[in-house]
Amino acid sequence: MPQVKIIAKNFMDMVASLTAIKLDKLYNNVFICEAILRSLPPLAKKYVLQLLFIDDPVPCTRIEEWVLPDGLSKHRVAIDRLIQLRIFTETVVDRKEGTCYSLNPTFQKNLQKHIISGGVLPREPMNSNNGIKLPSLQELETYALLQWECFLLQLINSGQGEKLTGISSSMMKVFQRGLLSQRDRDGPRLTESGFQFLLMDTNAQLWYIIREYISNAEERDVDPADLISFLLELSFHVTGEAYNLNTLTDVQITTLKDLADLGLVKLQQGRKDSWFIPTKLATNLSVSLADSSVRKEGYVMMETNFRMYAYSTSKLQCEILRLFARIEYQLPNLIACAVTKESLYNAFDNGITSDQIITFLQQNSHPRCADRVPSIPENVTDQIRLWESDLKRIEMTQAHFYDEFPSKDVFEGACNFARQWGGLLWEDSKRMRLVVKSEVHNQMREYLHTQGK
Repeated sequence: MPQVKIIAKNFMDMVASLTAIKLDKLYNNVFICEAILRSLPPLAKKYVLQLLFIDDPVPCTRIEEWVLPDGLSKHRVAIDRLIQLRIFTETVVDRKEGTCYSLNPTFQKNLQKHIISGGVLPREPMNSNNGIKLPSLQELETYALLQWECFLLQLINSGQGEKLTGISSSMMKVFQRGLLSQRDRDGPRLTESGFQFLLMDTNAQLWYIIREYISNAEERDVDPADLISFLLELSFHVTGEAYNLNTLTDVQITTLKDLADLGLVKLQQGRKDSWFIPTKLATNLSVSLADSSVRKEGYVMMETNFRMYAYSTSKLQCEILRLFARIEYQLPNLIACAVTKESLYNAFDNGITSDQIITFLQQNSHPRCADRVPSIPENVTDQIRLWESDLKRIEMTQAHFYDEFPSKDVFEGACNFARQWGGLLWEDSKRMRLVVKSEVHNQMREYLHTQGK
């Protein structure tokens, strides 16, 4: 069953996929260097800072001496990450010393500059005396939440056959890369990955959208390195401050309009100037997913009798619960529902797994339930998993059946050949019959043809 995977917990996986030329272009920005340093594992940060003012290559054996014996696994992870991002370059200066590491000169020079002298963003906040009325931080947070909920509701409504409205073509391409599918005459429909996406927490959803938005940048004639640079730069702006749109390029303005649909920025128009205001979603972009995912206050109370009460006024949260539960009635601030075998079967048919449902319930447990261990009754979680296992009693595999082998040797050779290719499903040595997966049928046919000569 396919599942949505958050490949990039932050931008660093996207950065690692860039060419050396584009990386050097990216590392020319001092803020990008700081953002990348900020995202590295703790041990990798230590290595960068210790080598920051060393120009000569350092032997790998000497770097290993900085780590305790029980930290060698973390050491390998840190080195691999630094090499992926091309922050470390490998050289062999002396055969006795073996492999040596040195910092990327562009990255090193600009990070030194940023640490010693600081940096100045290419744009400064606008003067509040120019008649600009800024929203309060609370109003800005409410705006971001409403925009994000509106975006997710659009996605859910598309799964019910309704047409998407107010969504830019750039965002439609993001949806069509895995969340939505569309046939010739039918409207867009949610895929299995789309249903799974809706049960993710907000930060995981945001990183998925941003990753896909960067991935199809070249289809919009946008350089991915420039887009990553602008998004990381955006994270160094101050939440709630206004920044003039006239300081941006056309591509950056288009990007901001797309981000406004998601609630990352708020666009405002004055008599003379236009400006954008970053929300917390934007200023957290350079922080890793693990660091930025602060636990939000839950709203779901699950009982041992499979009844569930959600203290919420949000239409979005009601629609998400409807993905795996039966809504019984809804009050202004309360949603009463039940988890049933039928509602879960419907969820499983849409590609949602039992683990995703249980994780969603745990992450959104009401504070009074979240303090309990376990937060969701064990009989409920066990039964959800059992109902899912009922659907997996029989697994269908495309296969081919072979019999009437000319000799025992040919039969045993065919069995060994299928086993080596990982395609042997069943064999009957007495009657010389076997079943292999369809994926290796062509190879088996060629093998048997050579044996028959």
